Amino acid sequence: MKWIRRFFVFVILLSVLGFLGSLLARLPVGERVAVLKIEGVLINSEPIVRKIESLKEDKSVRALVVRAESPGGSVGASQEIYRALERFRESKKPVVVSMGNVCASGCFYLAMAGDYIYANPGTITGSIGVIIQHTNVKELLERLGIKTTSIKTGKFKDTLSPTRELTEEEKRYLQELIDKAYEQFLNAILKYRKEVDPNKLREIADGRVFTGEDAQKLKLVDGLGGLQDAIEKAKELSKAEKPRVFYVEEPKGFLRRLLENRLGAGFGVDAPLMLYYLMQ
Repeated sequence: MKWIRRFFVFVILLSVLGFLGSLLARLPVGERVAVLKIEGVLINSEPIVRKIESLKEDKSVRALVVRAESPGGSVGASQEIYRALERFRESKKPVVVSMGNVCASGCFYLAMAGDYIYANPGTITGSIGVIIQHTNVKELLERLGIKTTSIKTGKFKDTLSPTRELTEEEKRYLQELIDKAYEQFLNAILKYRKEVDPNKLREIADGRVFTGEDAQKLKLVDGLGGLQDAIEKAKELSKAEKPRVFYVEEPKGFLRRLLENRLGAGFGVDAPLMLYYLMQ
């Protein structure tokens, strides 16, 4: 029985040491490299932006590794995170991006703010483009004997209402919107990807996805490698002697994760018009 007690004491000791090690890594002392996960559909950017801003102000943090694992999200959220990473860079601290299984559309957008970008050879990335979707259930409602009436203040107020067809004027209006967002996407890529040919970029920026290997050939990412490669690169770019690595984590319950990753708009004329950088 003594060996059983010794075994449990050993396990408990290891757990305590692991906890203390994790706790010490989080203390804002010395020189550190932060690893921040950005995952799920990008709708609510506020928690992520707040973390990036906090890391920027933390003098012990010398570099940031972004682990990007997302199919994309709304235009606004993607642009806010992109800008937050720019602000981090502007504080003279490097940003290294590590693309996971999927880093597409809005996730690809924000990844372009990295000083150095890694993708795995088989990472699914790209999907450069903007989309607005419209679902028309008018005929279904008519079969059910349901009729709707809209009282509105302007001809575009109920654009994307699911109870009627889009007019040709509305289609032109929506196309103009997504064309502007598309140009913003291309400019965000070209701002830091100086080696990318703008004409070549327009040729391939048609919503298609690439493997990480193809993305490197297109000069959309800098290197092939995983998270640990990104961490080592961040250490190198930080110019710190022996920086400690810590993971920025926030425990979340199921309900909170669900709410933060909701697609949100729903049906009805009062729902906001949402543009998405979303992998389809």
